[in-house]
Amino acid sequence: MRIFFLGDIVGRSGRLAIVKNLRHILEKKKINFVIVNGENAADQGVGITEEISNDLFNSGVDVITTGNHVWDQKETANHIEREVRLLRPENISDNSPGKGFGIYESKNGFKVGVLNLMGNVFMKKCDNVFNTAKNFMKNYKLKKDYDFLVVDFHGEITSEKMAMGHFFDGKATLVVGTHTHVPTNDVRILTNGTAYQTDAGMCGDYNSVIGMNKENSLNRFLKKDSKKHYPAEGDATLSGLVVECDKSNGLACKVEPYIYGGELIKKI
Repeated sequence: MRIFFLGDIVGRSGRLAIVKNLRHILEKKKINFVIVNGENAADQGVGITEEISNDLFNSGVDVITTGNHVWDQKETANHIEREVRLLRPENISDNSPGKGFGIYESKNGFKVGVLNLMGNVFMKKCDNVFNTAKNFMKNYKLKKDYDFLVVDFHGEITSEKMAMGHFFDGKATLVVGTHTHVPTNDVRILTNGTAYQTDAGMCGDYNSVIGMNKENSLNRFLKKDSKKHYPAEGDATLSGLVVECDKSNGLACKVEPYIYGGELIKKI
């Protein structure tokens, strides 16, 4: 069983790279289940639309996670109620549309749980993420409710992400961070068998400032005339990781980073 996770899709560049390359990657890597974070996938670099979601699903994506920009496209609030494969963070208010957790069937017939969480430090206000995770563990168990569990932790700081990784160690197949758009060089399997990476990076143009046009971003930092942030549109790099999973216990037996195309090192 092989699970493929891709970090935040940023704008048209990242989106088109997935549409163009994903089928080939799935075949070459023998992938059974695909998760991408799509909260920056819209042309403006924030939010996601129904059309974009459908394009990603048609390209081979099984589940789309999100984060603090989930509501930046107005139509999402209605679309997410109908589309169970599109998740918003579980610890957003209970009154929010949609869900933060789902159980899905992989291409080879296994049950995969996907949990979307959002950090509390330097992020939009949401419920305490560790309390949410603790309550989740009371209600769901690996190899009882699902064969494998992937946790997307959408957060700003490394310590909060690492703490969540250890919190789920032995109880999830993979805990992976999103949001900061830079792939961290700490892919590993934790002590009790959970694969972990602090941030998966982004699917977008790295000749940029975390996916946004670099000239405009520099002008904003320098307090010069600038526009609202907008995505860079050069060749995108796909950044994420591949987890080989143990069917007997639902934990990871191998994990490797995946970086392909664009400005970063090319490997497939």
